[in-house]
Formats: sequence, C-alpha cells, structure tokens
Amino acid sequence: MHLHIDDFSQDVARILLQLYMNFPRPQAVYVEDISGPDQLDEAGLHGKRHMACLGAMLWLAEEGYLRYQSTLYQEGIEQAVLSNRAFTLLTATGDPDPQADPDLPVSVQLERATLAEQFRTALAARDSTRISALVRHLLARATA
Repeated sequence: MHLHIDDFSQDVARILLQLYMNFPRPQAVYVEDISGPDQLDEAGLHGKRHMACLGAMLWLAEEGYLRYQSTLYQEGIEQAVLSNRAFTLLTATGDPDPQADPDLPVSVQLERATLAEQFRTALAARDSTRISALVRHLLARATA
C-alpha cells in the first residue's frame, strides 16, 4: 500500500477514536495531536504530512463521519463530534479478533469486538497493517 494511504488510515483511526472517547461532547481536534509535531518551512507553511492530516479531518466531515463548527486556521477543527453514522459504525462489532480470549465473559468479548476497541488496540500496538484493514472495513461498511 502507498505510504500516504497508510498515513491516512492512521489519521482516520486516531481522529475517530479521539472523538469516540469523548462522545457526545464536542471538542477541538488538533493536527499535531493526531499526526505529531510539524516543522514549518522557511515561508512559515505547514509540511505535507500536517496538511494531509488536516485534509483527513475535513474529508471525514465531508463524507458525514463527523461534524465540526469551524477550522482552527490550519491547526485543526473546533467543536467536532461524531455523526450518528460514525458512532453506529464504531460501536458495531467488526471482524472477529483472532486473538480474542474465549474464556472472557461474553460482554467483554462483545466490547472488544467493536471497531472502536479494535482501533484502540491496533493503535496501541502500532500495527499499521491492522489499522489500515480496520479503516477499510469501516469505510466499506459505510457504503453498504
């Protein structure tokens, strides 16, 4: 997969998970919190990675996964909250986790099977392959 698509998947997972963890409270989402620090160039412009992350935020809004009140210059978005569509997708169960412990109570297994929990686990493990697969799964479910 192309590196920019891998970065996009990482950004989407982090943005959606951040909003999910604070749902339904609107909040600011800053690019640097999602993609890391940015170095401005000699003209004071943000780098490509920074702008791609901001683009992912705006794309998620345009596609109906989140709502926001305004942009914070090129630093992020303000008063952002998940849409019903995104919340429903994140709380639905995803593909079964191959590492699931069958000895856990069913309620715990169901919570761990949600896309939100799978995003959290994959991000914590820095498993870019899993993150990309989960983002593709979420986006594919949204079009079905």
